[in-house]
Amino acid sequence: MADTPIKLTLPKGRQQGEVLDLLAEAGLRIRAGAQEYRPTCSDARFEVKLLKAANIPKLVEYGAHDVGITGRDWIEETSADVVELLDTGLLPVRVVSAAPIGSNPFTKPGNGPLIVASEYENLTRRYMEGKNQPFRYVRTYGATEVFPPEDADLIVDNTASGATLRSNGLAILDEILPSSSRVVANRATLDDPARRDAIEELVLLVASVLDGRKRVLLDMNVTADRLEAVIDLLPAMKSPTIQPLYKDRGYAVRVAVLRNEVHRILPAIRKAGATDILQTSIQKVIA
Repeated sequence: MADTPIKLTLPKGRQQGEVLDLLAEAGLRIRAGAQEYRPTCSDARFEVKLLKAANIPKLVEYGAHDVGITGRDWIEETSADVVELLDTGLLPVRVVSAAPIGSNPFTKPGNGPLIVASEYENLTRRYMEGKNQPFRYVRTYGATEVFPPEDADLIVDNTASGATLRSNGLAILDEILPSSSRVVANRATLDDPARRDAIEELVLLVASVLDGRKRVLLDMNVTADRLEAVIDLLPAMKSPTIQPLYKDRGYAVRVAVLRNEVHRILPAIRKAGATDILQTSIQKVIA
């Protein structure tokens, strides 16, 4: 066990709820009030602080915190030198460029620089340099989508579905970067075996929860003459668990399957002869 608490920083705001729920399912219960930035943690090995996601990558790089959860967009924006331990897949977004529907600012007459509004200064610069296009950057502090056409020719922003962009009369020009929430760690922290073990344990439990969310457990009874037909329809992580029923009345079959395949599997195995089918949610999966 580490001699001093491991400093864990988590995103305040949009990502907070999903991140805290994920950690709670992994066994790390964190209680934070609405205006609280230093919440209590059920695991004494960790000392938690809530920060804006944009600040987390560099603070982890500098060693102000040992491990954190933040978006890939902010890791790339800040060019933070951190170790990425896990892509949680939470809060998936795309960083895109967008402009008023029907327009293409890159074919705008004249040689003047384009005005680009964004929270992402460095991603914007790389994107515009890749276009070999002179530009002027305007930093935004939210509501980036309202800048065109009066205050900017285009924007660089993140979007989940594109609905907010469309509702503001904008269309996507290019996808710059896919992003989701990542677990990152300080390089020097991982050189300490005790602290590395605690962090890797946390990552393992978080990953097991994420895998568990993707799967369900199916239990069923199958007669001996229908067993092979049912088994052939069951995609399993390794192989199904099969046990004989009392008085040789067939077999009990248990298997973990992907949640998004259940709608296809259930009718097929029922038709093949499976009975008494039960579907159960899974909390964790550790292969």
